[in-house]
Amino acid sequence: MTSLLNRRNFLALGGALPLVMGPLKTWAQVGRPRWDRTLILIELKGGNDGLNSFMPYSDPNYYRMRPRLAVEDHKVIRLTPQLGLHPNLAPFQSMWEGGHMGIVLGVGYPKPNLSHFRSIEIWDTASDSHKYLDEGWIARIFADSRPPATLPADGVILGRDDAGPLFGANLRTVSLKNPDKFLKQTRHLQKTSSPQSNPSLAHILSVQNQLHQTVEKFREQNFQTANPGADFPKHTLGRQLKTAAQLLASGLSLPVIKVSLGGFDTHANQPGTHARLLKQWAEAVTAFSKAMQAQGRWQNTMMMTYSEFGRRPAENGSRDTDHGTAAPHFVFGGRIRGGFYGRQPSLSALEGKNLAHHVHFRRLYATAAQEWLGLPARSLAARPLGLVT
Repeated sequence: MTSLLNRRNFLALGGALPLVMGPLKTWAQVGRPRWDRTLILIELKGGNDGLNSFMPYSDPNYYRMRPRLAVEDHKVIRLTPQLGLHPNLAPFQSMWEGGHMGIVLGVGYPKPNLSHFRSIEIWDTASDSHKYLDEGWIARIFADSRPPATLPADGVILGRDDAGPLFGANLRTVSLKNPDKFLKQTRHLQKTSSPQSNPSLAHILSVQNQLHQTVEKFREQNFQTANPGADFPKHTLGRQLKTAAQLLASGLSLPVIKVSLGGFDTHANQPGTHARLLKQWAEAVTAFSKAMQAQGRWQNTMMMTYSEFGRRPAENGSRDTDHGTAAPHFVFGGRIRGGFYGRQPSLSALEGKNLAHHVHFRRLYATAAQEWLGLPARSLAARPLGLVT
């Protein structure tokens, strides 16, 4: 069974725009941990073009900088007289109108790195751009506030075998890239006594025993046959969020579930590719919100996007976009205080060729940790946004 384990206990199988702010709120008071709640992390892998996801359609600079790439103003889903959604994100409009969607504008960090590998590492670990950390930000806050051992796992990875924020020592994380394969390969896993005379072997067997405990709880709940509560699209993100809905419908309590949608590195063929990805994202999230409402869990669910960076505001010579910096991020849930947070970056006050950031991404993470899960998250050293009611 050692092939199922690694040193990190990751169990992998297979014009200027106006200032717009959310409601004012003092620093969140951390109360008791809320292990009955679930945080869904949605990675938009490759660097989502925030400016064509949520665009300043009234700003002539937008059309000047993107003469061929800009979304025509009559197609924009208008949320304000200045700002609106890409037409393929129209399914989000009902959540916006119901107050269950927050849009955090201008999210980024100082001295941004435009390398995919390094920037996602910064986002995953919540490090400064010049520092290197070897654990994800979820792993660090869980090291300070341990999830109960009675939970089947600290986190579940769906889709890509990349733990990202959940990568860390002693974290009980399971990859369900292929649920059938997971259950098949762990069918004969047995609990084993750990020899005290061999610390290395004892560690391996300890991790194996943790996996055994997790597998038993997953089998007992028979999550694959659970009714998710809604119909899901059959594309990649739809399948991942359907599995997430089944896990929760089966009665499994899971603090964090990570899903991902790739393909956002749109140096070429952006118009069609980006529109398709936005449609998949909106369809899957909308289906999941309906499933959680049907299960009576929408009040205990928070969904949050992240991506390694945004794209440059000016289109490139191929009618596409290159690596950029700040971008909007989206938060959904039954307890979300809907509205705008932060400030839309100005297209007339760029930093070099990139958008200026106004909200450090660690504030998103502090919101998830402190306001949502009720954990102190001292390692983030950031103030939450006041997004959770």
